[in-house]
Amino acid sequence: MSRTYTHPDVLSKGITEGWADPEDDPTTLDWPARQAAAAIPFEVVDGRPLNPHHPTGIRYGRSELGHWGEQQAADALVAAFDENGRRWIVLIERRDEVERYELCRWALPGGKVDSGETALEAAVRELAEETGLDLRGQNIEWHAGMPQYVDDPRASDEAWMVTTLCIADLGVIPRGQFPAVAGGDDAARAAWVPADTYGELTYHLTTVYRCGVWSAHVDMLAHALRNPNGD
Repeated sequence: MSRTYTHPDVLSKGITEGWADPEDDPTTLDWPARQAAAAIPFEVVDGRPLNPHHPTGIRYGRSELGHWGEQQAADALVAAFDENGRRWIVLIERRDEVERYELCRWALPGGKVDSGETALEAAVRELAEETGLDLRGQNIEWHAGMPQYVDDPRASDEAWMVTTLCIADLGVIPRGQFPAVAGGDDAARAAWVPADTYGELTYHLTTVYRCGVWSAHVDMLAHALRNPNGD
């Protein structure tokens, strides 16, 4: 059943902290400009944006997202192989899931693309901010995929996320010499997680942390671990 909903935080601290559009009425926005800048085309009906993916059950309002229409984000998938050929990747425990929902959910480091940034620049910056692993200025080859819709549980029919997955392979490193990572910014914790397969990754999270993968990253991670080049 369709409904109207915007989380109170969007209209209060979302605006004061700068992560939410201050306009409460989407019909006042410059939609041609936003449509032209969008990574994935979307329609505007009677001055209101329409989610290009599928109905969310929230027809009007922003649910828990601050941006009207599309918000572009970027996520970093950094892998390394230990001396036994086992693949490990860097994941974070999302602070918002812990603080707001009392849930333990792990995800790729990432976040919104700031004005003037490319998706790759945003992914590398967010990686440094959320894990302490700063790869900026280093001779590391990155592969940026195509923008993809994110099945974010916070979305509505009028506010949604699109992300670009950016992948880096650090090569073979003895396990004891992996670069240190620690939670920062929006991450409660950060860790190297074994990930030869998606099943191995989820088993590790369940047995070691008693946690799961954040729902918005389940499909993206499962696909990326089957296709290391992001294809």
